[in-house]
Amino acid sequence: MNLVQRVEHWGDTHHPQWLDIVRIALGAFLCYKGVEYLYNMGAMLSLITNRMAFGSFSSMLMSNYIAFAHLLGGILLILGVLTRFACLIQIPILLGAIFFINLSPDLYRPFSELLLSIVVFLLLVLFLIVGNGRWSMLKFKD
Repeated sequence: MNLVQRVEHWGDTHHPQWLDIVRIALGAFLCYKGVEYLYNMGAMLSLITNRMAFGSFSSMLMSNYIAFAHLLGGILLILGVLTRFACLIQIPILLGAIFFINLSPDLYRPFSELLLSIVVFLLLVLFLIVGNGRWSMLKFKD
């Protein structure tokens, strides 16, 4: 058995059901953030352009990737389908949010989202390891 199969087997045998509720809540939160980013695309585009030295096409591509990856990843996490893939497409976004967006001079403002970004990143890493769990669309097909 290779490493990936061992990690998947360990995740399937050590997965409590309350963790599925956390996975579903995380997916709902990511869907909410994806819809919020779609409604505020101009603000997100200006934030990306101001923080990073990209061209306008690259900034537009990145902002669309962020919004649709949150929507797709959130739906996949809610359903419990392709959970590890959903986590993999979210992790670079959260790393960018932690290091480029939230670590700014006004870090200690009253409503800083650094802690929220770190918690979501850690939950994504957790679900990357443990997988989808018992409450998923793949388990209900039996």
